[in-house]
Amino acid sequence: MAKGTSAESRARVFHELHRAGCFVIPNPWDVGSARLLAHLGFKALATTSSGFAWSVGKRDNRITLEESLQHLRELSAAVEVPINADFEDGFAEAPEDVAANVARAVETGIAGLSIEDSIDGTTNQLFQLSLATERIAAARRAIDRSGTGALLVGRSEGFIRGQPDLAATIRRLTAYAEAGADCLYAPGLRSLDDIGAVVRAVAPKPVNVLVGNDFTTVQALAEIGVRRISVGGALARTAWAGFFSAAREIAEHGTFHALAGAIPSRELEIAFPAGSGR
Repeated sequence: MAKGTSAESRARVFHELHRAGCFVIPNPWDVGSARLLAHLGFKALATTSSGFAWSVGKRDNRITLEESLQHLRELSAAVEVPINADFEDGFAEAPEDVAANVARAVETGIAGLSIEDSIDGTTNQLFQLSLATERIAAARRAIDRSGTGALLVGRSEGFIRGQPDLAATIRRLTAYAEAGADCLYAPGLRSLDDIGAVVRAVAPKPVNVLVGNDFTTVQALAEIGVRRISVGGALARTAWAGFFSAAREIAEHGTFHALAGAIPSRELEIAFPAGSGR
């Protein structure tokens, strides 16, 4: 992990961030993007399963457990701010297997991780509530046994898996909170009324909201009690948009106009540490 920090100290900082106020936890997809976001002053970062998958030429939810763990080790070593892991479905179904994988994940230096309730991440099916809750409880026990103090996020995927049922989502998030999740997260919520209902239902535990477009602002979410805001794969998609636009122009027109808008090399260089050697 980054020099001068420990997993336990970063976990303490991470928990403190969740106690009051509202903060943005943006999602890098590799070491370079993590260092640039830390350079910009963000107090914590979260991985993105989709952004990482695209960076290695795969579709989302096709990353292996070993690839994920290596990615977490690399990002934890690259920056000093806390890292929250998008740990997908725990890379397992059975609670005991989720616990075993979580135990390995928290050894990478991360300060927190999330566990989803969708099956495999490639379907619109969710685990039955009883099993989903057992999986969260198993992750909680694994973290407690590790002594790292890592923060556990319980995710309910209904709104992005074709099941946009607010009442059912709240039932799930409430159950995950009772099973030991420190923070609750339902990606896909877009209505401030729905988000506010989730915040009230799980209070005083903090809620994470995913913002993938311009449907809201930090101030608007803070005003209804949201504690943290992530952007998932949106920063990666934004970067890919610029890449695609410039590459297509070259391929289709033989011109280079898009390159004129590129960030100067010197602005990127200052974000990265010198003296790393060759």
